Amino acid sequence: MNTITRPAEAKPFVAADTQPRPDWSTGEQGTVNDVLRSAVQRFGNQPFLDDMGTIYSFADIDDHACRLANGLRALGVTKGQTVVTLLDNHAGTALIMFAITKLGAISVPVNTAYKGEFLRHQVADAGAAVVIAESDYAERLGAVAEGVPEVTTVVHRGPPPRLPTTKWNVLSWDQLYSEDASDPHVPVEPGDLAMLIYTGGTTGPSKGCMVSHNYTCNLGRQMLRTTYRGPGTITWTPLPMFHFNAVSATLIPNMMVGARVALYPRFSVSNFWPEIERTGANEVMLLASMFPLLLQAPDNDAMKRCYGQIETVIGAPFPAPLQEAWKKRFGVKRTVISGFGLTECALVTMQPRELPAAPNSSGMRCDDFDVRIVDDNDVEVPAGVAGEIVVRPLRPHVMFEGYWRRAQDTLKVMRNLWFHTGDIGKFDEQGYFYFVDRKKDYLRRRGENISSFEVENTFRAHAAIEDVAAHAVLSELGEDELKVTIVIRENHTLTHEELFHWCRDRLPYFALPRYIEFRDALPRNPVGRVLKYTLREEGVTPKTWDLEKSGIKVEKR
Repeated sequence: MNTITRPAEAKPFVAADTQPRPDWSTGEQGTVNDVLRSAVQRFGNQPFLDDMGTIYSFADIDDHACRLANGLRALGVTKGQTVVTLLDNHAGTALIMFAITKLGAISVPVNTAYKGEFLRHQVADAGAAVVIAESDYAERLGAVAEGVPEVTTVVHRGPPPRLPTTKWNVLSWDQLYSEDASDPHVPVEPGDLAMLIYTGGTTGPSKGCMVSHNYTCNLGRQMLRTTYRGPGTITWTPLPMFHFNAVSATLIPNMMVGARVALYPRFSVSNFWPEIERTGANEVMLLASMFPLLLQAPDNDAMKRCYGQIETVIGAPFPAPLQEAWKKRFGVKRTVISGFGLTECALVTMQPRELPAAPNSSGMRCDDFDVRIVDDNDVEVPAGVAGEIVVRPLRPHVMFEGYWRRAQDTLKVMRNLWFHTGDIGKFDEQGYFYFVDRKKDYLRRRGENISSFEVENTFRAHAAIEDVAAHAVLSELGEDELKVTIVIRENHTLTHEELFHWCRDRLPYFALPRYIEFRDALPRNPVGRVLKYTLREEGVTPKTWDLEKSGIKVEKR
């Protein structure tokens, strides 16, 4: 009998004494509502949220959230109901999230780039009666109105949208505000759902991860254990609030300790340093692709004046050479690669503040989770050997509660009572974790998860296309680039440019392929499954069309 050598994870990462850790299930931080209520009591009129120069205190956030919550209640929103939001990065997005959770309702933030089937599927799947959207996004919803039968009310920010249906009750954002600023005081427990966060589907449509209040708060607590946030922290983030990261890794933890948040609508290299100077930010949250872009940009006066102002940069992956370059050029004091996690379970590994980081590691196992590395038969492999990462909670409500309305899909990923991430990793003898590769066939581009299934279905609707495979090829920025490999029907003609213009009206901007290649057939295994790993390995060939070399411009909306 072989003996398994376990990594040194028997000593899990426990919070440092310098950072008090709230109990996981009781006290003021078990729900999003309690986090806000406690912040108002402790920090009151101190500034919290900077929305392009408009400052909201902790008390302001609560006042707006209460009035919006009472407006939603007047529309019939009650505990357990879903409310979809299609909103840009601004204070209103945070305010409506807190309003929804005050009612015990479920916030469903949808990616603002979605249109067509991408948008229809998530709104219909969530089953929401009320949708709150920027006016132009409301018009996108109107284009698929017949496919979202449960929607009854649309609240718009901006001018009245042009909608093809008169079935909906249409209100402006200002009309949603109630004169009643009292707290609804709806009883909410840590295990109640706070959000549905949709993941990019690969073998089927995207699925809604059921995120509890405690999971939302627990990720916030984890961020406090691996970062250096406190009352003097000002965190600048351009990351969209329709993702879990911006809410649970920025808004919630900063609210817990009286730190500030500066929101920016969309990342911009040219505006980065002027914004850092304007806001006084000493911590920034970025995506991997942003690090080299800022490093490659020329010096400017704001950058020079802000040398040494940024104390902490958070993001992953953040290769060691880039980290050192940031420290040298910009005077950054420390970098934090927060760890490994998915929407379903985050963070399962973190870098302890009190220990030196191991090169290319994503930290050590967090004590909220049991994490194992297993082979294809779910047998644990020794330290140093790569295998699938499987996870289970050691405390209730610290990971997702399952997939919304998809019990069979939930059971499938919880095989043998372990959540199977579909990713490959390994632990070393000291207990440091290393991400190796993706096992399942999804794509990540510019910080967005892309459903290859939905991209392929979009292309299959073209009359000239017989077969298609959407797959990743390596980007020079360290993330995925999307390539579609196409088989054209016999007796049909099609150019790369014609196809790109066709799909631009049907796909969100981040799901538009950078690369297109026509070929006679797709590689398949004996049972007919497309061999996407072969296509990934082939990458960009002499026959591949490149969007960036075509001169075609893409609007990022």
